Amino acid sequence: MQYIFKRLVAVVQSHIDQVSWQAVALTTLLHMLLIWGLLVSAGELELTPLTTYFYYYVVTTSTVGYGDFSASTEAGRWIVALLQIPFGLALFGVLLGKTGQTVTYLIRRAMTGDKNFSHINNHIIIFGWHDTRTKKIIDYILADKKRLDRRILLAVTEQMDHPFLANPQVDFAHLNSFTALEELKRVAIDRADKVIIDGQDDDQTFTTALRISRLVNEQCHISAHFDDETKIEMLLEHCNNVECSSAKSAEVLVRSMQDPGSSRVQEELLSTLYGDTQFSLVIPAGFTEMEFGNLFHHFKHDHDAILLGVAHNLSAQNMDLNPPLDYLVNSGDILHYIAVERILSDEVDWPGLVK
Repeated sequence: MQYIFKRLVAVVQSHIDQVSWQAVALTTLLHMLLIWGLLVSAGELELTPLTTYFYYYVVTTSTVGYGDFSASTEAGRWIVALLQIPFGLALFGVLLGKTGQTVTYLIRRAMTGDKNFSHINNHIIIFGWHDTRTKKIIDYILADKKRLDRRILLAVTEQMDHPFLANPQVDFAHLNSFTALEELKRVAIDRADKVIIDGQDDDQTFTTALRISRLVNEQCHISAHFDDETKIEMLLEHCNNVECSSAKSAEVLVRSMQDPGSSRVQEELLSTLYGDTQFSLVIPAGFTEMEFGNLFHHFKHDHDAILLGVAHNLSAQNMDLNPPLDYLVNSGDILHYIAVERILSDEVDWPGLVK
């Protein structure tokens, strides 16, 4: 008996799986119209007004049956008993089955990274997965409470489930390749605002950066991490919109030896989880020939921040670090500073700083 029951459930489930949402919706609508027409012909005037009928149909068909509305004529009761409840209950069961199937399907797609994100805009894409480092990257991004509220999309090539499913701010995409155009379209690479590339190895990081550097929009900033600094030189020969970083363990060791505490300073400057952190701010259009000294005093006096230097593009290839006080900065330049939290552009008195 148990085998027969399981077999019956499997057969019913397979039929539900094969029925489309359109077919279920159309069949339900036709059933509702048929019952309504029959009740009208049976003289059930209290049940047939549209608002009342919809409420009555749902309550009766789902067998909740509050009893506030029911058929009062003999013909109406036969219609309800023979046509509405049996067929309606079957449709209701199919509807619940399809709903459960769809919810399960959507959750599974989210877990396995099969969802399509080609519709999103101004998001952050992280290419690559590392058990510890990727989690830290996302923690550091989310710890910046005054950042623009951009969604984070983690893209991986490994076979894995969504590692941040409980975090609604992080989406997940599994790609077959970081260089396939169709796969990159699925994560809306052309509309991303920022990209981090941290591949399984330098070769994957290099090929990914080389591929997407021509696909992103002009305002998108790409950051790529390498272990081998020669790869950085090769990449920058072809891509000027990629900012590259590499492990500086030797430099950190020497600085810590010669100037004790240096590693702690660098750790605080890079982390948004505690202490003062390094940030950047683009000077808005319309403000030219501002002296670095005036900016320096304004940032320290009004925002308790320290200006470090001025860059002239997103990659900061020709940054002027600690320039003289009479150094002139203009709109479009990027100020790098240290502060407890990010300073937004509308919090700065730009007009009062122009010469």
